Amino acid sequence: MLTQTTTRVLGPEDLDAALAVLHQDPVANAFVTSRVHVAGLDPWRLGGEMWGWYQRGHLTSLCYAGANLVPICAVPEAVRAFAERARRAGRRCSSIVGPAESTRLLWSLLEPYWGPAREVRACQPLMTTDQPSEVPPDPLVRRVRRDEVETLMPACVAMFTEEVGISPLAGDGGLLYQARVAELVNAGRSFARIDDGKVVFKAEIGAATPEACQIQGVWVAPEFRGQGLAAPGMAAVLAYALRDIAPVASLYVNDFNTAARATYRRVGFQETGTFTSVLF
Repeated sequence: MLTQTTTRVLGPEDLDAALAVLHQDPVANAFVTSRVHVAGLDPWRLGGEMWGWYQRGHLTSLCYAGANLVPICAVPEAVRAFAERARRAGRRCSSIVGPAESTRLLWSLLEPYWGPAREVRACQPLMTTDQPSEVPPDPLVRRVRRDEVETLMPACVAMFTEEVGISPLAGDGGLLYQARVAELVNAGRSFARIDDGKVVFKAEIGAATPEACQIQGVWVAPEFRGQGLAAPGMAAVLAYALRDIAPVASLYVNDFNTAARATYRRVGFQETGTFTSVLF
């Protein structure tokens, strides 16, 4: 057992201890927990390293270092240790994302070395619910079929570009992004209303664990906005999520997106925390 305050890369033998930390906040940690449930702590399967911070011999904080850098249950001393490890390794991630307090501290320590960021979204309310919506669900929102991936892709690309500010087709021509879209469709976690071969509304359940799931990629085609489709569409996705996936559904949204926040509140989501994202 480690007897001092220190950090190290975790391995398969640390799985139970890491899950104990992740389960301290199953909603906020759903993204990383879902990956660990599938891949364990083997870096190749996990798509990155899991760093652990020990205090008095006990694992108390984590940091996932993959395509995203994600502090988990990280107290300030742990954040400083993770920042030093990340600084030495050099930036390999496309974003830093996580609970606001630890993520902001992590970025403040890394910014002199990794900055400037392309964008910092300092306040992203985390919203959750464990109850079906009182808004009647749109009966036309359904699971996307496997043979509809090509129909869905333009909507996914448009949503990603609108939300992140860059196209997911850059770099490898979108091969990795298309694989992820297909993965969610194949898992039954992609939902859409498709009218006459066109996606009108869509959303996915990205992260999923036995305790919580995270809704992402909510999008209404521009020509159909303002027609009241978002709330019934979200109510339908929420019904699927709570019935088939997990007892709690969550999402996080930019604070400046007042229309989306109002829609989510109408559907029944409540703000329970705050995330921060740093985009490169």
